[in-house]
Amino acid sequence: MTAQRLETLTPGMAVPFGGDRVTFVTRELAERFVPGDRLIVEQQSGTLLHVPAAEQALAEDAVGRAHAAFMAMGQVSDAAITNFFDRFAAGLADDDVWADIQAANRDDVARAKVKGRSTTRLVASNAMRDEMIAGLRQWRDADVGRERVLERVDHDGWSVDQFAAPLGVVAFVFEGRPNVFADACGVIRSGNTVVFRIGSDALGTARAIVSRALEPALAAAGLPVGAASLVNSAEHASAWAMFCDRRVALAVARGSGQAVAQLGAVARQAGTPVSLHGTGGAWIIADAAADPVRLAAAVENSLDRKACNTLGVCCIVRSRAAALTPVVLEALRAAGIRRGQGCKLHVVEGGQAFVPARWLTERTTVRRAEGDSEEAVTELMSTQALGTEWEWEETPEISLVIVEDLAEAIDLFNRYSPQFIAAVISQDAAVRASAYRRLNAPFVGDGMTRWVDGQFALSRPELGLSNWENGRLFARAGVLAGDGVFTVRTRMQQSDPGLSRWPKC
Repeated sequence: MTAQRLETLTPGMAVPFGGDRVTFVTRELAERFVPGDRLIVEQQSGTLLHVPAAEQALAEDAVGRAHAAFMAMGQVSDAAITNFFDRFAAGLADDDVWADIQAANRDDVARAKVKGRSTTRLVASNAMRDEMIAGLRQWRDADVGRERVLERVDHDGWSVDQFAAPLGVVAFVFEGRPNVFADACGVIRSGNTVVFRIGSDALGTARAIVSRALEPALAAAGLPVGAASLVNSAEHASAWAMFCDRRVALAVARGSGQAVAQLGAVARQAGTPVSLHGTGGAWIIADAAADPVRLAAAVENSLDRKACNTLGVCCIVRSRAAALTPVVLEALRAAGIRRGQGCKLHVVEGGQAFVPARWLTERTTVRRAEGDSEEAVTELMSTQALGTEWEWEETPEISLVIVEDLAEAIDLFNRYSPQFIAAVISQDAAVRASAYRRLNAPFVGDGMTRWVDGQFALSRPELGLSNWENGRLFARAGVLAGDGVFTVRTRMQQSDPGLSRWPKC
C-alpha cells in the first residue's frame, strides 16, 4: 500500500504503538491538528506528541543551518576556532554586553517567579559569568586536534591510520541554565556544530547571549554562521522536532524527569544516538569504619546548592547509627545555616529511633520554588521512596536510611537510586574498593559528591553528565565534553604500488 500524508485526526482514532498496543486520539488533539502538522507516537508509553507546522519549521531551519555549517567546518582552521572561543569569552567579559544579558535575565527570572518556578540556576550572576568565561577560555586553550591519530597499523608496503574526526550536528535541549551555552559550544572545538533549544524560563537570556556575544564571535572568527544555532521557540514541540531530525548526529538532553526520558525516546525512534541526564541526586554511604569528621564534611559540602550532584540520600550502617546519625544531622543543619535557612529531613521508617527527639517535633520554614512553606523538620518515608529527588530551592533536604550493613546499602543504591553518584565513607581501603566494584554507578568517590562536574574535576566544561538509569553508555564516559564528541575515520597510504590481494600463483 502506498503511504499517504496525515492531514487530519478524528476523536477516538486508534493509533498502534509498541507493536502490540493501541492508544486513542483525544478530542482536544483532533481539534488542534491541522494539515502540515506532525504526530509523533512515543513507542514506549503511547503518548501522542503534536508538532505544529510552525514549530517543525523552526527546528528544521536551525538544524539546517547547523548542518550546512558542519559541511563547511572542514575548511575552518583550528586557529579560527581558537579565535572564536577567545572572542566569545571577551564578549561576555564586556560590561556593556553583560548588562544587556542581565537585563534580559532579570525579566526571565521575574516571569519564572510568577509561575512558581525554581530560579536557583536561572539567575545570570557574576559567578555564573566568571564560570562561563573560564569555560570558554579552557576550550580556547585546549589541545584538541580534529585529526589526531588514534591508532596506526604498519604493513609491508602500506599502512592504516585511524583518526578522530568530527561527528556532525549536536542537538541540545536543556533547562533554564544560561551557562550551558558555554558548555555546549565546546563541541565546536573538535569541529562539530551545535543547535540549541532552551526552556522557556531562560529563552530571553539565551536570545541576548546569542545576539550580543555568540553570533558576533562567530562572525569575527570567520566561522560559518550556523555553527551554533538557537531554536527560537519555547515550545516542547520544537524540541521533539529537533530530536527527530535525521541530520542530527547526537542528541543531548539536560534536565531531569519524564521530559528528558521522553526526549530520549523520541531521538532513539529516529535512530539518533542520545546522551541523557535523567534524575539527579547523590548517595553517601557511611560504613562501620567511617570517620565522623570526614562524614560531616562530606555531607555539609555536598549541600552547598541544589544541582544534579547534590546529596540526596545518606545510608548509615546500624552498628554505627547511634554515633553517626547526629553527625549527619548536624552537618545538614550547618548546610542550612550557611545558606541562611533551616533544613529538611526524610527518614525511612524504622530509622527514627536514631533521630534526636527534637528533630521529630520541630517545624521550620522551607523555601521552595512556589514560595515558603511551614513544614515538619522530619517526615517519615518508605524504602520505595528512596529514588525521590528532592527539588529544594534554598532549604537543604535529604533522606536518611539505616541499613544493616554495607551490602544492604549497595543493594538499595542499585535498586532505588538513579545510578549516578555514590560516595563511600570508610577508613578501610578494602571496603571502598569492594564497594566500587559492586556499585552500579559511573561516579564513585570517598568524600563530597559535588565533585562530579566536568569543568571542576576534569578542567573540561561538560555537555552533560549521564547516569546509568537507562543503561551504560557505549565507549564513552559519564562526563560528555566537547573533545569526547567524535567519530573515527580510517585512511590507507600505499607505498607499494603493486599491493594486491590476488592469490599468489
